[in-house]
Amino acid sequence: MKPVVAIVGRPNTGKSTLFNKLVGKRLSIVDDTPGVTRDRIFGDCEWLNRHFLLVDTGGIEPKTDDVILLQMRRQAQLAIDSAQVIILVTDVRAGVVASDADVAAMLQKSGKPIILCVNKCDTVGDLPLEFYEFYNLGLGDPIAVSAVHGHGTGDLLDAVLEHLPDAPEEEDEESTVTVAVIGKPNVGKSSLVNAIAGEERVIVSDIAGTTRDATDTLIQNEFGDFLFIDTAGMRRKSRVDDQLEKYSILRAKMAVERAHVCVIMIDAVEGFTEQDSKVAGIAHEQGKACIIAVNKWDAVEKDGKTMAAYRKKLMNDFSFMSYAPIIFISAKTGQRLDRLFELIKFVDEQNAMRISTGKLNDVLAAATARVQPPTDKGRRLKIYYMTQASTRPPTFVCFVNSADLFHYSYQRYIENQIREVFGLEGTPVRFVIREREKK
Repeated sequence: MKPVVAIVGRPNTGKSTLFNKLVGKRLSIVDDTPGVTRDRIFGDCEWLNRHFLLVDTGGIEPKTDDVILLQMRRQAQLAIDSAQVIILVTDVRAGVVASDADVAAMLQKSGKPIILCVNKCDTVGDLPLEFYEFYNLGLGDPIAVSAVHGHGTGDLLDAVLEHLPDAPEEEDEESTVTVAVIGKPNVGKSSLVNAIAGEERVIVSDIAGTTRDATDTLIQNEFGDFLFIDTAGMRRKSRVDDQLEKYSILRAKMAVERAHVCVIMIDAVEGFTEQDSKVAGIAHEQGKACIIAVNKWDAVEKDGKTMAAYRKKLMNDFSFMSYAPIIFISAKTGQRLDRLFELIKFVDEQNAMRISTGKLNDVLAAATARVQPPTDKGRRLKIYYMTQASTRPPTFVCFVNSADLFHYSYQRYIENQIREVFGLEGTPVRFVIREREKK
């Protein structure tokens, strides 16, 4: 595992701006509103050929009764506990304030190496006099940084490397399956990630919109290595008036892009809604392996036929992605979470499946012999041959005499024949139609 470096400090000192600058991507949401970052955000950082995980945390308010602020403090404490090095970010414009001293005292108790970063030193030339106040925190020499312009970040990273352990042997990253947990707000996405991780990785609250960033959790178990991305709930566009929430939805879509497998979560008590099909549509369009996970199954009153009836209704609701397996889980009780891991592994393999051209054309010959290709005005469709062009999702190129004759219904028939023979469960299939050059 890569070493972990945590960025901590009181709200609005520019932690997320610094985090984005160091990882070289806009992973963490940046806004002038205090308390925008709530969960721990992880990003890969590289400096002088050394790789480490950088963690952005919510601002620490040492003295607070607010529920979310208390949980943000707990998240920051978890980051501090798991980090090898801590960067304390302060704000030169505000000077040393009482909560800076409180946070510094809290960090010193951890016994970890602490690097004091004085942010917002944006002017070139002599440092402002306020900079020297920060020696009073008793954390050694402060480092002047401008997270916006990038000044001083090299010195900061040099200081981080001094405290990191020696680099371990390279690990194979290809074997890790990336899983995006998506769904509308309050279906239990964060609860699922916490249940799987066995710790409070993500803040959980009944307030819709608690999760704003997409947060990463690495999990290693008997089923393999998985990187779970918890995403913000996607609401209907008409409901999204908050600028921060627009960012959050963008992050959720980016998380789907990064993932191999999407777990689409549905609230068993509320049942299927139109918004669920929109969320699922995003994963379907991007060609990701998909699993439909019906959460809160423990809260549904059941008899012997409940599950079968529920499954039948969902298959109808999700008719556009009939390939996606449906699993009934409970993040609260841990019901069927082992089965979920098996399914994730299985659909990921199906999404990456490669089929030889010979076998494909055997299936094609049998399918066209069973059901004749369609005709139009005396012309019959001829499919000369098929080949697989790519995986994730499996994409097949069909060479035909006329693309117009290859109707959607016949494409579906060919797709079903391929699925019947090779499985391809849990993954969409794409067809590319190529016309042979007319002589």
